[in-house]
Amino acid sequence: MRLSGRVAIVTGASRGIGYAIAKRFAAEGAAVVINYNTSKSGASKLLREVRTSGGEGMIVAADVADYEQVKRMVRKTLAKYGRIDILVNNAGVMIPETFLEGPDDVWDKTIDVNLKGTYLCSKAVAPTMLKQKQGKIINISSNSGLYHPSAMRFVEYVASKAGVNGLTKALALKLGPYVNVNAICPGWIKTDMVAATDPEVEKRILDETPLKRYGTVEEVANAAVYLASNESDFVTGELHLVAGGRGMH
Repeated sequence: MRLSGRVAIVTGASRGIGYAIAKRFAAEGAAVVINYNTSKSGASKLLREVRTSGGEGMIVAADVADYEQVKRMVRKTLAKYGRIDILVNNAGVMIPETFLEGPDDVWDKTIDVNLKGTYLCSKAVAPTMLKQKQGKIINISSNSGLYHPSAMRFVEYVASKAGVNGLTKALALKLGPYVNVNAICPGWIKTDMVAATDPEVEKRILDETPLKRYGTVEEVANAAVYLASNESDFVTGELHLVAGGRGMH
């Protein structure tokens, strides 16, 4: 129960990594605000699981790229729980289009959710965390945002995650000493987002991974618990790889 008594907002929590993090946070004692944009059914399923296990939570619909919706999510959280201790900026998209042939709006869609959404959610919770003199912001980035050639397949996605990495460090400086800001850079995690990857690409990824397997969403959630807990109180501005050694630096 390392997060007992704390309130956590997890964006994009209706599936994948966000789902696993919110579920694990609840098991560690946190009240979880389960954010979703389109999949109310996934968010509702998670909330049922949390409550069945004796946890506390609520679901809130919000497009993280829309600041009015983000601020409304924060207001609802404060109205119910009175505080915000943890924010996990997990909501993200990866549009597998080639740079030269993809639609013109791929850049805008990717940057709006992955980078702008992380910025807006952080901006919305920061005043509360600073007032509390306590808070943890965890950005879910990717080792695609680091210099690792075979992970850098989609130009817009790579740019958005590199931006998240820079934003993480800038926010760590801006919000210290009271708010810790870190990023998790997952490697190859089997989720819906990467389900349609070409088998040859998958083979190359596994060949490059010293541990020779995919990661799990639960393993990313383990890292998130550490960064959300008191165990990481002297850690800020870091890019924490959970990638089986792929892209180590």
